[in-house]
Amino acid sequence: MEPGTEQAPNGVPRTPGQGAGTGPVCPTSAALARLWPIGLRDVVLAEGSALGDWQQRNSAKTLTHCIDKVVTSGAVRNLERVAEGGSSQTPHEGMHFSDSDIYKVLEAAAWDSVRGVSTQVADFVEGTTSLLARAQRDDGYLHSWVQGQHPDLAWRDLRWGHELYCAGHLLQAAVAEGRTGSGHRLATVAGRLVEHLLKTFSLEDGDGRLVGVCGHPLIETALVEFYRMTGSKAALKLAQRQVDLRGRPDVELPTTDLTGGRPFPLSYFLHHMPVRKRSLATGHAVRELYLQAGIVDVATETGDEELLSASETIWEDLFSTKTYLTGAHGSRHRDESIGDAYELPSDRAYAETCAAIASFQWNWRLLLATGRARYADAMEHVFWNTIAGSVSREGTEFFYSNTLHLRTDHDSADEDSPSHRLEWYECACCPPNLARLMASIQAYLVTRDASGLQLHMPFSGTVSTEVPGGTVELVLRTGHPWEGATEIEVTRCSATEDWTLSLRVPERTRKHGMELSLNGRPFQASLDGSYMKVTRRWQPGDSVRVSEPMPVRVLQPHWRLDAVRDCLAVQRGPLVYCLEAEDLDDGVAIEDVALDQSRPPEPSSDVPVELEGYVQVALMARGKCFDNHSRQLYEDESANRFGAGAQALTLVPYFARGNRARAAMRVWVPALRQDGSQ
Repeated sequence: MEPGTEQAPNGVPRTPGQGAGTGPVCPTSAALARLWPIGLRDVVLAEGSALGDWQQRNSAKTLTHCIDKVVTSGAVRNLERVAEGGSSQTPHEGMHFSDSDIYKVLEAAAWDSVRGVSTQVADFVEGTTSLLARAQRDDGYLHSWVQGQHPDLAWRDLRWGHELYCAGHLLQAAVAEGRTGSGHRLATVAGRLVEHLLKTFSLEDGDGRLVGVCGHPLIETALVEFYRMTGSKAALKLAQRQVDLRGRPDVELPTTDLTGGRPFPLSYFLHHMPVRKRSLATGHAVRELYLQAGIVDVATETGDEELLSASETIWEDLFSTKTYLTGAHGSRHRDESIGDAYELPSDRAYAETCAAIASFQWNWRLLLATGRARYADAMEHVFWNTIAGSVSREGTEFFYSNTLHLRTDHDSADEDSPSHRLEWYECACCPPNLARLMASIQAYLVTRDASGLQLHMPFSGTVSTEVPGGTVELVLRTGHPWEGATEIEVTRCSATEDWTLSLRVPERTRKHGMELSLNGRPFQASLDGSYMKVTRRWQPGDSVRVSEPMPVRVLQPHWRLDAVRDCLAVQRGPLVYCLEAEDLDDGVAIEDVALDQSRPPEPSSDVPVELEGYVQVALMARGKCFDNHSRQLYEDESANRFGAGAQALTLVPYFARGNRARAAMRVWVPALRQDGSQ
């Protein structure tokens, strides 16, 4: 039996790949889970489709780019020196948690293996996995910064050390390897590491082991998934213990001066209050969102409804008062943190890419646990705006932060707020995080329950999976996110009983309604919550067509959102649009334009030439320019602020921003009232 495993209920040790599914999140308990993921191989994205092409680009470009960078940045060399017994006099290269970047790349490669990987990727996986086995201490501990620089510091800096954070990413990589059957050596490394954690960290009060949590949550989700794959109840107990200790007043969060951590308050680390007593989203955005994902995982496996409710309470606060229009989180640069309610400045939005990915992952877990469509809405929205916009169309350049307003005179390559996407970052968490998400994105689109299948995000491709009474194969075709119609054809079905196909009705479209036809004829589907349901004895040749209206929506902010008061934003379908300097007349600055409300924006296939093949629909609008000859910083309210003449405006999807020479852009545009005033 592998270290850290326990026997499954039938008395047979669980092996990689067994359980409820083969994707990144595979619940095993029916205590809380309402929906269940289908297998990673059950969904195949179509070539030539938006998601299919992005996933192929991720495999061919993003993953190999990340491999090159973790090698050239020195992250791999750090482990090599440890494996070779190198002296601590040789400085560690990069951040002290650089191991985590390697683990995310390994995870991405494992998910990608279901489609086949290149020789370069296979060689990297083989070499790096062998390296990890050699670098790991005899007792199972593994962390190149501690082992290579400060061997006596193990588990002494839980606040900033990121040891459990790195361990979590290693476990997630091992789970991906196990569930895809792409290898077994990483599972051995992970098993030894889990055994070390179980011997080191407290599982209950008074057991004499280390009582502490990590300053950067992530280990919670990883331990739960390790349990789900191996059956190790001790791993689940440790995950539960980490959640329960978080914020307990008698649990210290020790630190040293060696990691260079700044003196942030305990709320930054989410250690200021027990998770069951909290009601407000706060602190470092990525930490908060990873913690919430772990809370839902623990709640799902233990049947803890109070714990699940605590996470939903944080969701209510975050998504009602602290979420950007693009689905992003984190309004403060200083500590990459969530701000106060309605504190959402556009030009200082931090909106880290990793926070967007963490939000996607948290919402997926909430969707599985509750079946509530609002979580799928949030997934789709952050995916097609912040996540899609964080990577270039070539797949090799990235935004770490995702501002909603880049000023005309902001010309910077500073990592904190660059004008354009960069190839890599000193803190390189975001690019490999994108790679692992996109390598497994097909696992987040469809679920099943006892009634049948649920489609949460439209895509083109095939689904081959089990349904009540048999199996089914579906072919899906859609122009999403540009077009609202999705066709679903049953090409094979062996089911001998009725089953239900459920189709999500996005919140943005609920007041307009969606049209559905069955076998070419209008069909009145039943509506259960926010899902249209079609129940029948399905036969090969049956087809469903669902059409979402795609009106252009002009949005205004909540009156407490001071930073964009008297501004408007534009959305079509799931896509938020923005105004870019590249599409304005010569001499017109992005800050000098107001949007004319008297002429609603209209969709157009006439997109800027530099974005052809990447953008299918632009929006055409009319605006007016402020008189930029005025030099008065403050003036009388009665002053005429506009110049003569109208300004034609072209708006492009927010995700496509920053792919041209002039990077200045804005999502929220000042509103020109019907009477021509502002």
